[in-house]
Amino acid sequence: MTTPNVEAVKLDELNCWRIRHGQAEVLVAQQGAHILSYQIDGQPPIIWLNDKATFKTGKSIRAGVPVCWPWFGKFERNPQSVQAMHTGEQPAPAHGLVRAMDWELGGIEAESNGIKVEFKLPYPEGGLPGWPHQVDLTLTLRLSDELQFSLTSHNRGSDSVSLSQALHTYFAVSDVRNVHVDGVKGLDYIETLDDWKTHSQQGDLHFAGETDRIYLDTPPQLSIVDSTWERRIVLTSTGSRTAVIWNPWIDRAAALSDMDNDGWQRMLCIETANVMSDVVTLAPGASHTMGVSVASKAL
Repeated sequence: MTTPNVEAVKLDELNCWRIRHGQAEVLVAQQGAHILSYQIDGQPPIIWLNDKATFKTGKSIRAGVPVCWPWFGKFERNPQSVQAMHTGEQPAPAHGLVRAMDWELGGIEAESNGIKVEFKLPYPEGGLPGWPHQVDLTLTLRLSDELQFSLTSHNRGSDSVSLSQALHTYFAVSDVRNVHVDGVKGLDYIETLDDWKTHSQQGDLHFAGETDRIYLDTPPQLSIVDSTWERRIVLTSTGSRTAVIWNPWIDRAAALSDMDNDGWQRMLCIETANVMSDVVTLAPGASHTMGVSVASKAL
């Protein structure tokens, strides 16, 4: 049984935990239950900690793994069943309501081959702003010879609830122009940069400009092949049939105050998601878990 190696640290205004197992280290912020980075000693980072990310109370962090819930992206682009859940008069913020909230540390424990950490977001008194549904959230992280993280939604109310969600993971790459994504060949995808039209992927996905695509009916396994760093980052998902692949490229990155102008070169988002027709509907008492394991393999 592994002895948990956990250190409480603070990044500017945010309480965080540095968790180690063997040669692997993951950094997690209490705000948003936000995984900030993941790295193995002597290797390039696997999950990208943006150099210009800001760590301020109440401000979402552009790095690592933001939790987008109970809707993903622009609210008005979500299916009507998800939009109907929002009752507030104020505009619904992009990517949901929980990224800037403090989660409770549910526990840290040793397992036979690693460390398990849980963060919980119980239904708050009075509900979330404009979202009065009794759904509890748990983010479970397991660090062993790979990193696994999952998000469980549990409907404790008396009515059904529909939601979309994503684990918005920023992966570190040597240069996005020199990597490709394996596993998407032949898949249909929604091209948000082409009036949300549906296209079919021809071959592996390479990058030569801004990319913002929603891949449909994705297989459980996708991977980022990075020949410069001589590795393949393998993503194995559960509870998800959609993946969002995003890179802002030059112009969009230049417009982001919390990203270096060339930061787009060093990151690629592959977001494990339940979006579009893959939204989740929870009957009273039901729960749903969406998760992904991340492993770095030598080429």
